[in-house]
Amino acid sequence: MGHCLEMSTGDMRGVVRLLTSVERTRQQERMLGIVRDRCLRADARLREQGVVPAVSVSRALEELIEGTPSAQLCPSYTYAFHETVAPHFSDPTDLGVWPRPSWFYRLDGELARWGVPSEVRPVSFLFNGPPLRLPHPGDATPQIGVLPAQRAGALAAAYAPLADRLDPEFADVVRRFAELMAFEAQEWETARKLGRTDDTIFFWLC
Repeated sequence: MGHCLEMSTGDMRGVVRLLTSVERTRQQERMLGIVRDRCLRADARLREQGVVPAVSVSRALEELIEGTPSAQLCPSYTYAFHETVAPHFSDPTDLGVWPRPSWFYRLDGELARWGVPSEVRPVSFLFNGPPLRLPHPGDATPQIGVLPAQRAGALAAAYAPLADRLDPEFADVVRRFAELMAFEAQEWETARKLGRTDDTIFFWLC
């Protein structure tokens, strides 16, 4: 069984405000209803897989809103954050399936060998976690990563020249990231000109 990686783009500030606002607007209350429903569905999926965490995803969401997580080691808070991000961000792009998340550390080392700066190597944005502190999921996955959208162009520029030089094990993934990030860089520039605030590329590895 492999681990799926996907990415989406949106305004992370809206997510953080929803989880931390003392008084929510009518729009935030409507969005929170959507997120609560998504968390209930996430609980149902986990039960179907035979996974029964110490804290349900629905309860984890409420505890994040209250600022009082009751567990230090539980994946439900990570799932709850993911379900909060989903309706705020674009539809996810499927990046593929990997047998082990640790493979990205090997890719990171290979890119370092070619002089790619640490701030655009995969470990820096696939495993850096959300902008809010969450209890540890307790296993290798699920994992959350974030990359500032303004950094997408630098990532594309660093990766594109290497796609034809790397070992085949890494080349296709590097080429895929280069192409996607070149597109995201264009989208970010367009969003800025239109006054939109799509500031974050969100990664979900599960």
